[in-house]
Amino acid sequence: MKYNFSEDLKSIREILGISQSEFAEQLGVEQVTISRNELDKTEPSAKFLESVYAFAFKNRIRINKLKEMLWRDDLDINEKLLFHGAKSEVEGEIDTRRGRKNNDFGQGFYTGESYEQALSFVSGFDNSSVYYISFDDRNLKCKRYEVNQEWMLTIAYYRGTLDEYKNHPMIQSLVEQSRDCDYIIAPIADNRMFQIINSFISGELTDEQCKHCLAATNLGMQYIFISEKAVSQAKIIERCYVSTNEREYYKNVRLEESKLGDDKVKMARRQYRGKGRYIDEILS
Repeated sequence: MKYNFSEDLKSIREILGISQSEFAEQLGVEQVTISRNELDKTEPSAKFLESVYAFAFKNRIRINKLKEMLWRDDLDINEKLLFHGAKSEVEGEIDTRRGRKNNDFGQGFYTGESYEQALSFVSGFDNSSVYYISFDDRNLKCKRYEVNQEWMLTIAYYRGTLDEYKNHPMIQSLVEQSRDCDYIIAPIADNRMFQIINSFISGELTDEQCKHCLAATNLGMQYIFISEKAVSQAKIIERCYVSTNEREYYKNVRLEESKLGDDKVKMARRQYRGKGRYIDEILS
């Protein structure tokens, strides 16, 4: 999918309140370049794409956030706006088989609730972009998770750290429940959170300690499309270009949030020490 560059270009210029000639001068290009791109009569070069979006971000025009707000204004009652951060380009239609089997909930198409959330996970990749997805949840079966023991054990299973207990009836039941649905709504577990879950699986933390440590590092919720029926009710509606300075900005935001989360984890470890049960007590 191409970027909606011609419309973005016009919107940025409209927000700035300047003419094509004035905009061209600020970008260091000819006026005809602005004109032809606004009319969508030419394919913008990678250099021109970067210069326009970087200029907008530098001038505090958050064009992708503004588009998120406008898309939300037009949502139907059963429609949700979701976001997928891609390291490069999503080719073709949404496909549940593209996801790795060792993701949080196995194979599926993973999306998030906000633009910033989706971008933060791919901000370290030079060619990353964010896709906006319209999702109609009518007549679909949803499995919802919270930060609790069920969620922790299910993620540990799919990430491959529960081999010792994978045939336990409780684990088998959790796995069956995780696939008996069209889509999943669950807290996001990044690698930092998975390290905490791994500490629980290895017997270093109780379930109560682990739960509160994970709650301290909350990254929001993710939507995972599991079935073909769910995918059929999801549609990519826009691909957003992310400039280098915007990626750097959100990379730094995530680093700051990670530091705060790490400090909260240390406090939670101490506050809930000795409370709850260890993994071998739960799966004895």
